[in-house]
Amino acid sequence: MFKGLVGSKTLSKEDLEPVLDKMREHLISKNVAADISDKLCESIATKLEGKVLGTFDRITSTVKASLNESLVQILSPKRRIDILRDVLEAKNQNHPYVITFCGVNGVGKSTNLAKICFWLIENGFQVLVAACDTFRAGAVEQLRTHTRKLNALHPADIHDGQQMVQLYEKGYGKDAAGIAMEAINYARDCRIDVVLVDTAGRMQDNEPLMRALSKLIKINQPDLVMFVGEALVGNEAVDQLVKFNQALADHSNMENPRLIDGILLTKFDTIDDKVGAAISMTYTTGQPIVFVGTGQTYRDLKNLNVKAVVNALLKA
Repeated sequence: MFKGLVGSKTLSKEDLEPVLDKMREHLISKNVAADISDKLCESIATKLEGKVLGTFDRITSTVKASLNESLVQILSPKRRIDILRDVLEAKNQNHPYVITFCGVNGVGKSTNLAKICFWLIENGFQVLVAACDTFRAGAVEQLRTHTRKLNALHPADIHDGQQMVQLYEKGYGKDAAGIAMEAINYARDCRIDVVLVDTAGRMQDNEPLMRALSKLIKINQPDLVMFVGEALVGNEAVDQLVKFNQALADHSNMENPRLIDGILLTKFDTIDDKVGAAISMTYTTGQPIVFVGTGQTYRDLKNLNVKAVVNALLKA
């Protein structure tokens, strides 16, 4: 009952250490990368050392409150990504809004691109999907299937005869950067609101493919570069993200290279309360999680609920 209850006292490093050690283990058990758990606990120690506790304040709850505050701060985007507003702005300036999707193989890039496409159509925008994965057999067909399904859900006759989603493809083995450029020009000429650029899945250490992605982004300067990663892989996703950013910087030969702007975390519905990957990725890059994928249907796309994630991380 009175465990850890103290008269008003000044917190020392020694007071905080056992509580922070427990907290560090707890965070790691929720899939937060170990080095990030260490850094979080260090910053909380620095923040609380020398703080005076009231008579009824417990060290554990003080640490927890401070951690809660830090986690909310990490997950709250430094810069707001408001895609719908930006699409409207681009539309007013007569050019399409371009999102490029990148990530390693097999994380569900095309499926989640289709979910974003559905969300944009639901908001009344016309979309062009650019098939720039000219590498993987079946990639173009997969997008063609999504396009067909999306047009069936939103037929032209309920949109004043306008086809809401089109596919721009030039087959396989071609230069992806060139196809993206043609697609963007086509969208501009046809007054299509948004271009979603699908790229080949690539491992973060595959230099030729990373160089090709960097070229595509450098030449076409998309409005948003979206990294698609799995919520499951925890620390590996962080490594992927860091190396993607590093490769984009290394191969761009620019003063201020375009890097990843936002993150889409897939399979978020399968991880229960092990939501640590979200913290790890945002902490490492400073980039916000724009969406989380939460299932198999086109509607299974949500904004990140920061409070819910923090509660899941802190619950025993």
